[in-house]
Amino acid sequence: MKNPDKTQTRPPGGTSASGLAARLGIFDATMIVMGGIVGSGIFINPYVVAQQVHTPALILGAWVIGGALALGGAFIWAELAATMPRVGGQYAYLREAYHPAIAFLYGWVLLLVIQTGGMAAVAVTFAKYFLELTPLHVSDGLIAALTLGILTGINCLGVRAGSTLQSALMVLKIAAIAALVFCGTAFLAHHSQLFHAPSGSAATERYRFADQPASFSLLTAMGAALVPVLFSYGGWQTANFVAEEIREPRKNLPRALVIGVVGVILLYLSVNLVCVYILGPAGLAGTMTPASAVMRAVLGSKGAALIAVGITISALGFLSQSILTAPRVYFAMAEDGLFFRSVGWLDPRHRVPVVAIALQGVAAIIIALSGRYDQILSYVVSMDFLFFGLTATCIFVFRRTGKTAQGASQRSGLARMPGHPVTTFVFVTACWLVVINTIFKYPHNTAVGFGILFAGIPVYFLWSWQKKKRSGAR
Repeated sequence: MKNPDKTQTRPPGGTSASGLAARLGIFDATMIVMGGIVGSGIFINPYVVAQQVHTPALILGAWVIGGALALGGAFIWAELAATMPRVGGQYAYLREAYHPAIAFLYGWVLLLVIQTGGMAAVAVTFAKYFLELTPLHVSDGLIAALTLGILTGINCLGVRAGSTLQSALMVLKIAAIAALVFCGTAFLAHHSQLFHAPSGSAATERYRFADQPASFSLLTAMGAALVPVLFSYGGWQTANFVAEEIREPRKNLPRALVIGVVGVILLYLSVNLVCVYILGPAGLAGTMTPASAVMRAVLGSKGAALIAVGITISALGFLSQSILTAPRVYFAMAEDGLFFRSVGWLDPRHRVPVVAIALQGVAAIIIALSGRYDQILSYVVSMDFLFFGLTATCIFVFRRTGKTAQGASQRSGLARMPGHPVTTFVFVTACWLVVINTIFKYPHNTAVGFGILFAGIPVYFLWSWQKKKRSGAR
C-alpha cells in the first residue's frame, strides 16, 4: 500500500521514499543505537555471568567476547545500512535478499514476541523500581501500562519528539553508569589494598586464569556465561528500523552503529571491572543486584537509592527507544500490503506511523497487564538470535548481486564488514549456537516460540492473497 499523504508538502528535513520525515542526525542515531542496547540488564546481569565462571579473567573475558561479537554485528548492520537504507531495517534486508515471506515472519514474531514481550518485561521492571522510590501504593502493572501509554503518545508527536526524549534519557543513562564507575574507582583508590596481590595460596586463587583445567566443562560454562552477556549487548539492530528518518543514512547510520557499540563496550567493561574488584567473583555471584551492592559498599543506603534511580531511568530509556524504532517494521509491512492498511498511515503533520506506534503500545500494555510477560520473554531468545544470524547472511547475497534496494551497483565508498566472509560466518555461527543452546536448555518455551513463528506462515499467505485480490480489482 502506498500512502496517499506522500503528495503533500515536504516537511523540514525532507521526506523519504516512504513519506517519513528525515529529521535525525548522527548524534540522534548514535543515541538510538546505545539506547537500544543499554537497558536495566547491565546493572543486574554481571551476577549471572559470575555464577557460571568464577575468576576475574573469565568474567571480564566473557564481556570482552560479547563486545567483540556485538561490534561484529554493528559492522554487519553498518554495511547493510549503507547498502540498503530502507525503513524497517532487518525486514527490508530479508525481503530483498530472500523472500517477502521471510521478512513477514520476522515482523510477525517482532510484534508478537520479541519487541512487545521485551517491552512488557522492562516496563514492569521500571514500575517496580519506581514504586520503591515513591510513596505510591498501586500495582506495578498499572504503572507499567501508564508508562507505555505516555511514551507511545510522545512518539506519536513525531520522530523529532521521540528522538529528543530518547537522547535525553540515554545521556542520563550514561551519567548513571559513569557515577557507578566513578564511585567504584574512587572506593578502590581509597582502599588500595584491594589492588595489592596477596601472598601464598590466596594470590594463586585470586589471579589464576581459570578455576578448573581446560575442558569441555569449562567451555560449556563460558558458553552459559555468554548468554546473558549477548542479551545485554543486543539491540544495536533497532537503529536500522528508522534508516529513512536519518539524514544521509548511508553515511550517518553506519558511523552511529560503530560509535554507539564501541561506547557501550567501554561502559560495560568499566561496570564489570568495578563490580569484580569491589565485590570479588564470589561476592558478585552471590548478589542479584550487583550495581546496588557496589553503591551500597561505597555510599551506604544513599548509594543504593541513587543507583535505583539510575536503573529506573535506564529502563525508561530502553522503552522509549523501543517505541521509537520497531513500529517502522509494521509500517513497512503495511506498505508492502502484508498487514492492515491502516498501519501504513502516516500522520500528515508529523510524518510518523501513528497507527503502527499505537498498535505496538497496546500490545505491550496487554502483555504487561496479563502478567505473562516473563513467559513470553523466554520465547524471545530463540527468535531474536535466529533472525540475527539469518539477517547477517544477507551480506553474502548483496555482495554477490552487487545491488542496492534501488537496483543500482554498490558504490566503493560503502561501509564494509572487515574480514568478510570469515568474520560474518563467525557471527552467524555464534547466533545460531545461541539458538541451539536455547532449544536444549528450554525446549518447551522454544517450541512455543517456533510455534508462533510457524503460525505466521498461513497468515502471510492470507495477506498475500488479499494483496493480489486488491491488485486484480484495480
